[in-house]
Amino acid sequence: MRMAPAPIALLLTSCAGESAVQSLPDLSSKPWTIVEGGVVRGDVSKKQIALIFTGGDFGEGSSHILDTLKSHRIKASFFFTGGFLRHADLKDIPVRVLADGHYLGPHSDAHPLYCPWEDRNKTLVTESLFRKDLQKNIDDLRHVGGLPEGKIVYFIPPYEWYNHDQSAWARRMNVLLFNFTPGSGSNRDWAPETEKSFVPSQKIIDDILAYEQKDPHGLNGFLLLLHVGSQRKDKTFLLLDELLNKLNSRGYSFVRIDEMLKS
Repeated sequence: MRMAPAPIALLLTSCAGESAVQSLPDLSSKPWTIVEGGVVRGDVSKKQIALIFTGGDFGEGSSHILDTLKSHRIKASFFFTGGFLRHADLKDIPVRVLADGHYLGPHSDAHPLYCPWEDRNKTLVTESLFRKDLQKNIDDLRHVGGLPEGKIVYFIPPYEWYNHDQSAWARRMNVLLFNFTPGSGSNRDWAPETEKSFVPSQKIIDDILAYEQKDPHGLNGFLLLLHVGSQRKDKTFLLLDELLNKLNSRGYSFVRIDEMLKS
């Protein structure tokens, strides 16, 4: 994956008569890995992992994941689409995410594809559509108690696919776009058995742990992505407890995304 230079420092935005809005960090001064203007890894000198859970059409693993995190006393970060928030069977999940002390953030409202899979340099959406869609998602999350006004909003793009355009548009909204750290293959847990990209859940877990041994920095600063649900019958979230036990035994601590990427 092509690495892009970090963008220039970003300005503090504030309004007269109002409290200052928290500024986006100057990415050029941070020990983070940047791709297409988005952060894909935190500080590799720290033995910390940020668990990232996304949800769109499916969320059957949400309660199990929250129960598992609670049993381990781990805080994570959850990112839901507008479709997830409007799903009648899932309406209590965002409330519990917040009650349990996790970060709750946007994953877009309608889950649009921002750029073609075969040519990342092209952009398929206008800035106006991007802003309208993302703001709708942010507003709906605020309606359930998330994303306090004046704070940086952390955002993982739909399909975990984006380019410099979306990173820049997000910054203009005081939103920090990030993506999962590549390499571990954890993101494959979305694929059902009918997809060519399907991988059994145990192999996904084993590959995460194998990558930890392979990478010279282990999983330090890792933004580790998993999904809260999918069409697959072999549910990877059922192995979360095993994964956390093994990562704990290797000395990792777990932080929310706003702690990993704090300004």
